[in-house]
This record gives sequence, C-alpha cells and structure tokens, in this order.
Amino acid sequence: MLDTLSPIQLLLAALLIFGAYLMRGIAGFGSGLIAIPLLALMLPLTIVVPMVGLLDYLASTTHGVRHRQSIQWRELLPLLPFTFTGVLTALYLFQTLEGELLRSALGGFIVLYAFYSLLSAGPATHGSRLWAAPAGALGGLIGTLFGTGGPFYVIYLRLRQLDKGAFRATAATIFLIDGSSRIVGYFFSGFYQLDTMLLLAAALPVMVVGMYLGGHIHTTLSQRAFQQAIGVLLLGSGLALLLR
Repeated sequence: MLDTLSPIQLLLAALLIFGAYLMRGIAGFGSGLIAIPLLALMLPLTIVVPMVGLLDYLASTTHGVRHRQSIQWRELLPLLPFTFTGVLTALYLFQTLEGELLRSALGGFIVLYAFYSLLSAGPATHGSRLWAAPAGALGGLIGTLFGTGGPFYVIYLRLRQLDKGAFRATAATIFLIDGSSRIVGYFFSGFYQLDTMLLLAAALPVMVVGMYLGGHIHTTLSQRAFQQAIGVLLLGSGLALLLR
C-alpha cells in the first residue's frame, strides 16, 4: 500500500497524523475524528481504522497511566457491558458492509457530529448514569466501524460533570479499554496485515512528537471557540468523504 502513495500523499498523511495527535495532546481526545476521515480520502477504511485504533490505544495508555489517580471508576464501569456489545456488533458489520458504503456512512456521521459541535452551546447539564447504556453501545459500535466512538464517551462524561483532571484520566481509560477490545477484534478478523503494520510503524514517531508537543501547549482559545474550530474541520472532512 505504501508504494501506491506519492511522496506528496505520504507527507500529507504524516501532517494529518501529526495534527490529529497534537490536538489529542491538547484536549485529551479527538485524534480519530481528525485523522480517520481525512486519511480515508487516500486509503481504505479497513487499513485506516485499525491503524489509528492502535495508535489511539498507545496514546490512551500514556494518559491513563500518568493520571491513574484521577480515574473515576464508578463513572466508567457502567459503560463497559454496552461498549463490548457495540464492538462485537460492529466487527460483524465491518466484515460484511462494502467499503464505499462504510465511507459514506462515516462521512454522514462526521457531518452530523460537526453540526453538533457547531450548534451546541453552554455547559453540559447533569445527566444520570443511565446514559451509560446508549453512550457505551454507540461508542463501541461507531468506534469499531469508524474509529471515532470517542464523542459518545465524551458526552457521557460531560453529563457526569467531572472536573478537568478526572475527565482526562477517565476518558483515556475508557478509550484504553474500548481500544483493547477493538484491537483484539481487528487482529482475529485479519485486519492487521503487512500494509497496515508498515503504515503504523511509519506513523508512530509522528504520533509521539504530536502528543508531546500538544501536552505542552496551553491554548488561549475558549472551550467554545475550540469546539467550533474542530466542528468546521470535521464538517469539511465529512463533506469531502460524502462527495468523493
């Protein structure tokens, strides 16, 4: 697969991965939302999603271990049974649905989430732990299909009104657990072929640099402006997938 990409495409892919993990280093999430739809314009989703899934797993390991004292297990545990159900369902769909249909579905999801990011305003209201059921199921399902299930976990944790430190640590841990189940599923489903592993090896140092720099950046953007900037980026990438 690497020999089918031009030098310009390889450079662009590296810049996309760097930008995605720079954002993750700053915000604690969002790498898959940025990297996957844009990389899917150049590569098949069956390569992009497992590759970014493994990169996200490694990124979540560093955040989860570093801030393990702040993990809120009582908020995390209700998500898990629904997450695993969503992962198993998605692994079946991932192997049976056509690539073009998957790409169009990803584009539609990204566009909808972009509108959510642009239109939602104000602090999240307090929500019950019952929201763990839809958040876990959709996070596992969408995360396995498109590598972008994080928004559902983020929405749930915001409803639970965790402080910044607890939010980052708990989000990283659920991404770690969710990612572990997805990676095992991808492996036994045969998605980690030589092409995927070569791309992963090339992307790993780029991810490390992006995460390191992102972790040391203190942005002056407000949460609202930050959310809107991400929404505009996602809207563009989602539309590009739909119109491809």
